[in-house]
Amino acid sequence: MILLDTHIWVWFVDESDRLTKHHKQVIEQHQEDGLGLSAISCWEVAKLVEYNRLKLACPVDEWIRAATTISGMQLIELTPRIAVTSTKLPGDFHRDPADQIIVATAQVYELELLTIDEKILNYEHVCTV
Repeated sequence: MILLDTHIWVWFVDESDRLTKHHKQVIEQHQEDGLGLSAISCWEVAKLVEYNRLKLACPVDEWIRAATTISGMQLIELTPRIAVTSTKLPGDFHRDPADQIIVATAQVYELELLTIDEKILNYEHVCTV
């Protein structure tokens, strides 16, 4: 299984041109064994819609319901272990709580994280693709 960062998930679901050929290949390679999605990504999408920073083709609750049931998608709940891990990330990581939870989810489940977020890509304590 691979963990999708929120923006990768949105781009994948909406078939956005922003999803690179590399990202598409990685997703295809892992779709059968699982595309992990942190539950915090659902909150993050809802907040982006609330703040008018993201436009979806349908109401956000319908979009999330459809986007979490795509073949291979596996919603990873926020557990107490992930919550605590997110507050104890080693080294110097930025303070965005959603990113902290996504990185902690990757660490707890030992998953590679598919992202284009430079702050995450430059963080040495998470494996990225």
